[in-house]
Amino acid sequence: MREEGARRLELLNPLFYIPAPELDPFPCGEGFLKSGRRGEGGPAGGERLFRFGINGAQGQSIEPDPALFLGPLEAAGYAAPPPSPGGMELPPGRYLFAQERTLLGRSAVILAAIEMQKDGLWERLSLEGILYLRYLFEDGGEVTQLFRPYSL
Repeated sequence: MREEGARRLELLNPLFYIPAPELDPFPCGEGFLKSGRRGEGGPAGGERLFRFGINGAQGQSIEPDPALFLGPLEAAGYAAPPPSPGGMELPPGRYLFAQERTLLGRSAVILAAIEMQKDGLWERLSLEGILYLRYLFEDGGEVTQLFRPYSL
């Protein structure tokens, strides 16, 4: 992600979400994040989280194949007030983190995740095979965030 680049982030508290497996992780068109309202398929603000697996060897390669990089969608959800029984969460932990102040489509998300991976491997971090994709509406605009768990 060109805007801010990848950086390390330690999330101290979980972020909670209501499972919504029907959500499309790669929307198109305006209003995607503004459309959610409590009681109508999601909370106000439309914040959404998606968890993907990353395909084995691609997730540890300095030059992964973009076509093979992103694994299956494992979970999806809307933001929820804590605690959310039976819900999903972005758990506390260490992450490589990047964001851009726009909605990114599938190919842009994959390229940004690959750039994050290169940064993490260059820093000799042990990257987990998970990628979290978060969309939110902040400061009057749509934001895309990526979180990749790692250990030292």
